[in-house]
Amino acid sequence: MSASVLDQIGGEEALRELVEHFYDLVESLPEGQNIVRLHMEGHGIAHTRMEQFNFMCGFMGGRQYYMEKHRHMNVKEIHAHVPIRLQDAQDWLSIMERALTDLDHTGAHIDRLRATLRRVALILVNEGEVT
Repeated sequence: MSASVLDQIGGEEALRELVEHFYDLVESLPEGQNIVRLHMEGHGIAHTRMEQFNFMCGFMGGRQYYMEKHRHMNVKEIHAHVPIRLQDAQDWLSIMERALTDLDHTGAHIDRLRATLRRVALILVNEGEVT
């Protein structure tokens, strides 16, 4: 049996570090401004940090915290109320790329994770044209 992506990045502690660093970047980089605005129209960044960890843990093959709490992991349903433009998805991906790089996450498992995150981010675009 092969190790999960969560195991390969160093477990829950490493994931928490990634999520925290990602949202630190979101809050500090110009390309994160609209992402922050969108979250502030909802439950806020602190809530998002927690739920992102919960979701990503299960998404990466670990404990299904989000599923246990919300009874589903349907990303389209989770984001249905949020107007997400292609630029927002690209900004999110760019910042996640930087967070992965900053924390020295490399390897084939990270390449697969990047590709999966890209597919998911583009699926969530619901404002304007998707290319």
